[in-house]
Amino acid sequence: MAVVHRLLPTSVSSVPGAPSGPVPDGVSDAELERLYDYPAGLTRPWVQVNFVSSADGAVSVSDRSEGLSHPADKRIFALGRDLADVILVGAGTAQAEGYRGVRPRELRVERRRRLGLNPLPPIAVVTGSCRVTPDDPIVTDTEVPPIVVTTTDAPRHRKADLTAAGIDVIEAGAGTVDPRATLAALAERGLLRVNCEGGPQLFAALVAADSVDQLCLTVAPLLAGAGSQRIAAGIPSPVPRTLRLDSVLHEDGFLMLRYRRADSTGRHKG
Repeated sequence: MAVVHRLLPTSVSSVPGAPSGPVPDGVSDAELERLYDYPAGLTRPWVQVNFVSSADGAVSVSDRSEGLSHPADKRIFALGRDLADVILVGAGTAQAEGYRGVRPRELRVERRRRLGLNPLPPIAVVTGSCRVTPDDPIVTDTEVPPIVVTTTDAPRHRKADLTAAGIDVIEAGAGTVDPRATLAALAERGLLRVNCEGGPQLFAALVAADSVDQLCLTVAPLLAGAGSQRIAAGIPSPVPRTLRLDSVLHEDGFLMLRYRRADSTGRHKG
């Protein structure tokens, strides 16, 4: 079985909360947790976005990310769910990828208990038209009811059906879902550690709203060619957002990159 290797950071002492000393060649679950964990003492929503893309920037093969993935990438993906208070995802991605509720795997249950997190994170589905139904697998096949983030303009009967099914329905904006209002509503529910799993429209909206604190990007050694959507699409950002490259892992030609905003502490200013 292949082993994940580290290119950056070059010493354990540069990882917050880690003991000083030389870096082992392989990356353990404990070290991955230290690398990818959220900042301590959060007072506002802190948003991590998790994507996999081809070397030429495609977000999927045959409309699914599975064709770009690898066991090492799946390990990082699962870790993102383990460490989060809530999973944020666009309805299109949830439907295309066949989303269901987060599963209580042994490592996940142990890790979340140790970190003082709820047993499992809910999935918050963003859909301006409220196109999630009570019969969707993300509603019926889960241990934790999802949250649906929609708009005041979405059909009332759809929202009423979800509410009757025990789903927490958030109205965040009119016409389109407002990312800042979404994050504020999640914060009101105590959900500050936000792990966004796409898709491209939601990612672009978060970037435009200057609401992305960390990007975890796996680059697959594959050229997908023209036709596939890129990882950000839709609302343009008024200015580029500067990120700092904080860690680089690799396995079998796959690069797992973690970029973080240099000024992102997770605390309100002032």
